[in-house]
Amino acid sequence: MINRRTALLAGAAGALAFIGLDQLLNRRPPAPEGMVDGIVWQIHAGSLDPYGEWERLGAQALLLQWIVLNGIAFVPGLGIETIADPPNWARISKEPWARSIIVGLASLSSEPDARRNVAALVDLSARIARKPLPFRPSGYYFPVEADPTWADAPKMGALLSALPRPLWVSAYDNSNIGAAPFADWVDSWLPKDVGLFFQDGVGLYMRTPESARHYGDVLIAKLGRERFRMILEAFRPAGNDQLRPATAAEIRPQIAAYRGLDTFVFEAPHYLDRKLVNELTRT
Repeated sequence: MINRRTALLAGAAGALAFIGLDQLLNRRPPAPEGMVDGIVWQIHAGSLDPYGEWERLGAQALLLQWIVLNGIAFVPGLGIETIADPPNWARISKEPWARSIIVGLASLSSEPDARRNVAALVDLSARIARKPLPFRPSGYYFPVEADPTWADAPKMGALLSALPRPLWVSAYDNSNIGAAPFADWVDSWLPKDVGLFFQDGVGLYMRTPESARHYGDVLIAKLGRERFRMILEAFRPAGNDQLRPATAAEIRPQIAAYRGLDTFVFEAPHYLDRKLVNELTRT
């Protein structure tokens, strides 16, 4: 089944933004306030050097999906095997869209494998979280995604006490059980000091932006605003279990529906290139 994790990892390298004449002349429109708050970067061997102008959309925060994937580190000095050409963290941490960095810890590329090995991934995540990083994290993210079909999600909740705070996890509802039952389910296992990134489901046509906003409002009522972030899925199905970048016309209703919510775009280096940023910032 197609999903946001496997479609990116199986695909080619992320589409990187390029430098054009308007950038060289510094003729950019001002960043619109309240469009988005951050971006998500799903690091893999084909996406190690992200360039973009996502701050023009208002992005100032970066969520790294993970820094260790399948036992390979993308940050040197973690005490495990490191990819041969790690990202340039000195540059990335100075980007205007990465003023705040939430560090995803350890995971596996297969979601079922990650769930089966959640205890081992928590142990590994706790170890690497104690290591010095080449930037100062604003928080941590445990990258094993949950949904109501996963019967062992409560077991993950109990394990999260081993990880540093501030801590975030993510969840989605592709079964469409409804906003209130979903919020009750999350609240039943998520520790009270852990926040939630909610995947809006719009990218796979699971719901409309308006329905995703309703989920967000119900989750905020249950968890509190400070524990909630919205993931805006900036992709759409392309057929043959592939994904394509969403168009500006497809993304604008999501931006409008989520106004007032802390919103992160998935996945900016792959789906949100400079041309699309230009279209979204046109008035």
